[in-house]
Amino acid sequence: MASWREVAESAPEFATRVRESFESHKHKTIATLRKDGSPRVSGIEAYVVGDELWFGSMPGALKARDLRRDPRFALHGPPVLLGAADSADSAGSAGSAGSSGGDTKLSGYAVEVTDRDRITPMLAARGFGPDAFSESHFFIADIRGVVLTRIEGSAMVMDLWRPGQGVRRLERV
Repeated sequence: MASWREVAESAPEFATRVRESFESHKHKTIATLRKDGSPRVSGIEAYVVGDELWFGSMPGALKARDLRRDPRFALHGPPVLLGAADSADSAGSAGSAGSSGGDTKLSGYAVEVTDRDRITPMLAARGFGPDAFSESHFFIADIRGVVLTRIEGSAMVMDLWRPGQGVRRLERV
């Protein structure tokens, strides 16, 4: 199982850029698989806490049911949104005002965590007490892939991380 720790230890600079992009806004989008195999897209919050990427859902939520049945997921960090005054050239450049440094996607398998002794430190790190969200579903990610996409000059650059393979760069002009 590849945790966030494995990403951070094997590719620290990449992990830092991904985390900055991923945490630039609170809301993310998760894709899960419905019972019939069709995709379901839902809003979600997800956080790196300690060595793990955590996410959860309200009790009985359809996305939780999906993940319990089929743990495959894709998680899209907050996309870079252009305002009227922004240019396409500055949207994905690291360090641009208002930029998240790129567009982040993670995929893998959701592993449900029901042990409150494991959940409590995550809740504490998020500023909640040990009994918060007692009926909610909590998952950690077994990460199979991470992609950070951004614009550099006239090229779209995609850095891809997979367990045991490190980071590979793809460019499209």
